[in-house]
Amino acid sequence: MSLSLGIDTGGTFTDAVLVDQETGRVIASAKALTTRQNLALGITAAIDGVLAEISGRGDVNSDIITMVALSTTLATNALAEGQRSAVCLLLIGYDPKLVEQYGFQRDLASDDVVYLSGGHDELGNQVEPLDEAAARMAIAARSGSVEAFAVSGYFGVRNPSHEIRVRDLVEELTGLPVTCGHELTSRLNSVRRATTVALNAHLIPPLRELIASVQRTLVSFGIDAPLMVVKGDGSLVLAEWALRRPIETILSGPAASAVGAWHLAGRPDVWAVDVGGTTTDIASLSGGRPALSLDGARVAGWRTMVEAVDVHTTGLGGDSHVRLDREGALVLGPRRVVPLCLLACEHPEVLAELRLQAAAPLEGRAADAVQFLTLDRSFGHAVPGADEELLDRLSSGPQAVERLTRQPRRGGVYRQRIAEMEEMALVRRSGFTPTDALHVLGVFRRWDAEAASFGAQVLAAQCGMDVESFCRRVVSAMSRRVASELVLKVLEDRLPSDHHHHSRTSHAWPRTGTGADALNRGLLELGLGEGESAELACALTLRRPLVAIGAPVAAYMPAVADQLHTELVIPPFAEVANAVGAVAGSVIQRVRALVNPTGGSGDVRLHLPSGVYDFAGLEAAVAYAGETLAPLAESLAREAGAEQVAVQSTRHDEIVMVGEPPQQLYLGTQLTYTATGRPRVARQ
Repeated sequence: MSLSLGIDTGGTFTDAVLVDQETGRVIASAKALTTRQNLALGITAAIDGVLAEISGRGDVNSDIITMVALSTTLATNALAEGQRSAVCLLLIGYDPKLVEQYGFQRDLASDDVVYLSGGHDELGNQVEPLDEAAARMAIAARSGSVEAFAVSGYFGVRNPSHEIRVRDLVEELTGLPVTCGHELTSRLNSVRRATTVALNAHLIPPLRELIASVQRTLVSFGIDAPLMVVKGDGSLVLAEWALRRPIETILSGPAASAVGAWHLAGRPDVWAVDVGGTTTDIASLSGGRPALSLDGARVAGWRTMVEAVDVHTTGLGGDSHVRLDREGALVLGPRRVVPLCLLACEHPEVLAELRLQAAAPLEGRAADAVQFLTLDRSFGHAVPGADEELLDRLSSGPQAVERLTRQPRRGGVYRQRIAEMEEMALVRRSGFTPTDALHVLGVFRRWDAEAASFGAQVLAAQCGMDVESFCRRVVSAMSRRVASELVLKVLEDRLPSDHHHHSRTSHAWPRTGTGADALNRGLLELGLGEGESAELACALTLRRPLVAIGAPVAAYMPAVADQLHTELVIPPFAEVANAVGAVAGSVIQRVRALVNPTGGSGDVRLHLPSGVYDFAGLEAAVAYAGETLAPLAESLAREAGAEQVAVQSTRHDEIVMVGEPPQQLYLGTQLTYTATGRPRVARQ
């Protein structure tokens, strides 16, 4: 028997599984809390838990683990939290005045931008020689002050020769990591390509630190096996490969969840819904593979050109903050907080404060009842913008927000400073969540149910409800929200695209106004009060089954399936499906080429990753591309960690009809060579 160790770092939990490579059967699983400021700590705890589960079994031990795969939130979290490395972005052939005129400089994702003369036109012809002297000077001047370089030519995807030359200079003069735009995408849009390559450079140092830490952890457990990383499209690459292109691990977690849903459920055509602690991710699977967003993954306001799983992510999960608005209506999320039941496990002293708040009279109850603050991370003695007095109070343990904001003379100041310090990730808020509601109802028991019950008592009293009814209302609200988000995803996928036909980018269904009201009241009857009924009722039927994964989905998803009149599949080990998906993927590498006509005589130009080539006819160019790129795709797949590699090719000729009578006009050909293989494992 050979085992694969799958690891997934989610927003709340880090999961680990052991999977039999031959049968795909899950042998053992474990969960640990994700340690956001040092992901390796949570990973170590999860690995320790899964190995402890098999200890004492004679047929299974760590010696037969021959592959490890990691699904990580690091890239997504780093960009979402504004973490930046020292990066120099070298732009070739870009017009700095044009960039400034249209405000594109804020999209470049780097404060250190160097403009170099050179570049090519859309056909790949050189428009100006590369200024190598200026490139050498800029690179040498930064050799001791930056951590990585990024290079992008204005039409570098049509002729990458200048990008390649600058990359060679960086390696020659500094030895630092360097990435070129044409290595990450073959598409135009110079600004987004520059953004993508700059973000990639920012992510190299933190991913290098994480991978080194995980590798040390594996050594400490005696695990000697290749370490793979899940990309945003659900495929796998060796850790060393991921270090060169960490931007491709954006949406690694949602991709792993989609692959895990397919693997565990054994159903190729489904909607996969992953309800986590922080977010709910919804993806469509066809033939066992998640649909890809060809327009490029978006994260934290950045628009990249990285192909990743087409996932609809909403800030809705077990850790979503449950509170009441000024009219007493229930509000769910989007803020994520630490559940009261978990806070009490880590800080038992908060039980006394919760008991006092539950026993206090209803009159005068503050809007921030049953909410606490804790320190989110270690901080130095001088943190710009921090409130030293408030941090000092929190250093002794969790503080009730209600008491802090009622301090004489300081209450209003504290309220403002708390909001500012939450944005700085200095403090974290704890409050009542759907996870707490499940603890009260006895559906999910992992932490302190008594703390959850006290929180529910306070909020239920404000609603004029009993505790059980209030908690059921919270669970029902979660189900309705998930159903609504799923329908929105289906509608948005089916609306006409405003891009070219091969793009999956579509208009967004309106979330306010008539469209939203039609959905919420007429179609789903969402948001209706007790005893209300919709004047217009329509039944929706989701044609494909739902595969639900995540720890608490049995509490939320049956109502979703009932409302959408579809089959619900909750597979075994649904609570660790992401970790299963980490080891269930294949190694996939794609290489693309473009053929453009260069005149009316049938001459064409072939654009390859290595340069441009001219041919007297289309078929000759296509044949040369196949001879060149099929072996290249296979080589890249093997370099990324594949074995038993197979290569497939696709061809799309773009032809339009013009004139009268209509005649064919050839516009170009897109060629894609896809190499797929099994992840390479250690030999026992």
